[in-house]
Amino acid sequence: MILYPAIDIAGGRAVRLVQGDFDAETVYEDDPFAAASAWVDAGARYLHVVDLDGARSGSPQSLHHVERIAGELGVPVQVGGGLRSVEAVRDAFAAGAARIILGTAAFTDPEFLDEVIAQFAERTVVSVDTRGGFVSTAGWTQKTTLAAADVIASMQDRGVRAFVFTNVDKDGMLEGPDLDEVRAVAEVVRGRFMYSGGIGRREDLVALAALRQVNLAGVIVGKALYERRFTIAEGHEALEGR
Repeated sequence: MILYPAIDIAGGRAVRLVQGDFDAETVYEDDPFAAASAWVDAGARYLHVVDLDGARSGSPQSLHHVERIAGELGVPVQVGGGLRSVEAVRDAFAAGAARIILGTAAFTDPEFLDEVIAQFAERTVVSVDTRGGFVSTAGWTQKTTLAAADVIASMQDRGVRAFVFTNVDKDGMLEGPDLDEVRAVAEVVRGRFMYSGGIGRREDLVALAALRQVNLAGVIVGKALYERRFTIAEGHEALEGR
């Protein structure tokens, strides 16, 4: 299982939100590259970058940051936020993204999703973000009446092979994951998925690893790393069962 340190970019800075609330923003680095570089220096093997401004506006706003991070740090970077056209997806890959993460457009534009999957299936991840048990879109600002399990099943039928699952209600709260919820997601996903939301201690990673869900491929962590609740090395050890 892979640890993905998160770099969320808003206003050109590395930030974290609480429960997806853009008015509850904490700035951790004025330069996203500095945050990414610190994680790589500490041993990060992959990075998770989200363009929050892009997620809200509907088109990428931070690909220049992605280009520098991917170009200079030498680790794979998965990128999401505002990727709602095939052109935007191509621009993200051109900036150096190893994988792209689709959110809103995957649910609202079937033709777009089909075209991306047809061209980039192995490098495409769909983000399933939930509030109150239902999928949220548009940068977590709009809640649908769609259940996560139904969305995942539908996306798989369209050819999606990888997901990020985020419980937005837990995001930034540092209170730990809902393990029963993770098990339920694992039962639905036929490919692989990454979990995000609420990781606050090394023990949370130990608990996720102990689920032994073979399709749980990674855990995305932001605030807990920024606040030094555990180190990158300790995160690797926890997820590797050491």
